[in-house]
Amino acid sequence: MAKTIQAIRGMNDCLPTQTPLWQKVEGTVKDVISGYGYSEVRMPIVEMTNLFCRAIGEVTDVVEKEMYTFEDRNGDSLTLRPEGTASCVRAGIENGLLYNQEQRLWYMGPMFRHERPQKGRYRQFHQFGVEVFGLNGPDVDAELIMMTARLWRELGIHEHVRLELNSIGSLEARAGYREALVAFLMQHEAILDEDSKRRMHTNPLRVLDSKNPDIQAVLVDAPKLSEYLDDESKQHFAGLCELLDAAGIQYSVNEKLVRGLDYYNRTVFEWITESLGSQGTVCGGGRYDGLVEQLGGKATPAVGFAMGVERLVLLMETLELNETRPVVDVYMVTAGEGTLAAGMQLAETLRERVPGLRVMTHFGGGNFKKQFKRADKVGASVALVLGEDEVANKVVTYKDLKGGEQLTISQDDVAEKLAQRV
Repeated sequence: MAKTIQAIRGMNDCLPTQTPLWQKVEGTVKDVISGYGYSEVRMPIVEMTNLFCRAIGEVTDVVEKEMYTFEDRNGDSLTLRPEGTASCVRAGIENGLLYNQEQRLWYMGPMFRHERPQKGRYRQFHQFGVEVFGLNGPDVDAELIMMTARLWRELGIHEHVRLELNSIGSLEARAGYREALVAFLMQHEAILDEDSKRRMHTNPLRVLDSKNPDIQAVLVDAPKLSEYLDDESKQHFAGLCELLDAAGIQYSVNEKLVRGLDYYNRTVFEWITESLGSQGTVCGGGRYDGLVEQLGGKATPAVGFAMGVERLVLLMETLELNETRPVVDVYMVTAGEGTLAAGMQLAETLRERVPGLRVMTHFGGGNFKKQFKRADKVGASVALVLGEDEVANKVVTYKDLKGGEQLTISQDDVAEKLAQRV
């Protein structure tokens, strides 16, 4: 017997028992985003490697350790995309969508990072992303946060997530803060862990993100980024907070919430849950007004967010919010000469006359008991029974599998009956 082949570690199958919840999450996200007038864009899964090196940064963990990079037959270095923003910006520049234009875009799809798999964090994972180009005011920042807040309400998880905000100001303001932070860290270098020592020289703002409680204890006395903000960034952040207050969206300002790359500026935000242990970030976003220019386009203001589908699905499962609509509404039961063909024809008629109705026809024979058992297993709420007498008289036996109602009804009228139920 040949040896079985297994999936790659950290790249998981999504089985039929799991896909209904995925579809519910994906459908809800699409509906909410579309409700704000945003348009979908689809980018390739594989990009030139230097796109991510330039966008994410050569000295980041993603580029140094986590990217799936390979050389193709032409000798080009290609990479499975580890995130969506860089691809979206590349597509916008290449197709002339960004310069002196306003674009409100969203996308979804798989991303790839070679990191240690753990629950809610995998090597192939799926993200929804939203990116807005050409608008520089706090109003669009506020809309993105309001959009995510609406999504949490639609999914029923709004009481289990909280919003953290910060402003990281302009590049020039952060340069002054960076000098002060490095000077502070140098004074405490002896008690820093190895990760913080490395980041202190390559990306010092990321030290603020440290999960080490000893490092966080040191950072209590560190300089505050808010003390170094430029006036325009202060006004922008005040405008954002005013709009969120007016919308009734609660938030807390976390001055240690930062981004380590130079193209980020002003607003950064994260939605966090306490229900998933260490995997607490459900959604993250912010402004990146410098990225379009960094990737070869004309200077363009931009803001966006991304959320992991696996993380949302896991949160809903944890909160036991995974009840979904059954895959089948109606199960067609047949028995007798010529009844299977008649049942298949009736099923086709019902699908045409009742949009959205999901009808499964029993195949493989078997008595009524076996067929009704199968109807229960697939979650059907109605069974339609066709025997030889029903076919001859152009009727069908309608059986409500949830409420117990049973009646004989004309085949011409059964569509109307089912439409009322759906």
